[in-house]
Amino acid sequence: MLPSLFISHGSPMLALNKTPAHAFLRELGRQLAPKAVVVVSAHWESLALKVSTSAKPETIHDFGGFPRALFECQYPAPGEPELAERLAVLLGAERVERGLDHGAWVPLSLMFPDANVPVVSLSLPVRWSNAELATLGERLSALRQEGILVIGSGSLTHNLYEIMPLESPMPAWVDEFATWVSDRLVANDREALLSWERAPNALKNHPTPEHFQPLLVAMGAGGDAKQLHHSVEHGVLAMDVYQFA
Repeated sequence: MLPSLFISHGSPMLALNKTPAHAFLRELGRQLAPKAVVVVSAHWESLALKVSTSAKPETIHDFGGFPRALFECQYPAPGEPELAERLAVLLGAERVERGLDHGAWVPLSLMFPDANVPVVSLSLPVRWSNAELATLGERLSALRQEGILVIGSGSLTHNLYEIMPLESPMPAWVDEFATWVSDRLVANDREALLSWERAPNALKNHPTPEHFQPLLVAMGAGGDAKQLHHSVEHGVLAMDVYQFA
């Protein structure tokens, strides 16, 4: 049975920059052979839960100020309308036509570069409570038995107001929060994680919650946590990847 994953996608330049996280995601994809992917990305925020029914989701370049090469990237993975319809019924989600935002296509383009794994996007209902987001993950967990990979795509830390050059070291306030999350995940202390805003420097690392919330979905969808990767980009972007098996 496949695990669920939380992937820190960091900057959109992850697609092009040959960083440790870039290399890790390429290797991780070689170890997985899912029938399809269901992804909840920090970059599709909504009030009500939505699901994309697109058969051919477009590549959304939802960013600005980056090199032309990044805007030329395309990820033509197919959708899976039948799976999307199942999710709409199961979850009471609104059906919409939507492409893949960079929180989805950037990591997936590294993991599955042939774009031959169908992808269904679920929105991130940002006003849901932490417990409700974890419960959403629980309702997706049965998909893992069918060979469907459930991914929450965000960033373990994400304060863009404090962004630094790419290879800058991690400040203590970032490391403290990242370590707190890692320790609670490994200890399976879900109660603490459902109150993650109380962690040391939580709100400094996440001035807004949308890049942490996908972790709660991935956590709900799986079992025991294991850190698969840790690195830092731009000083303040912890690029951790966790599996929940």
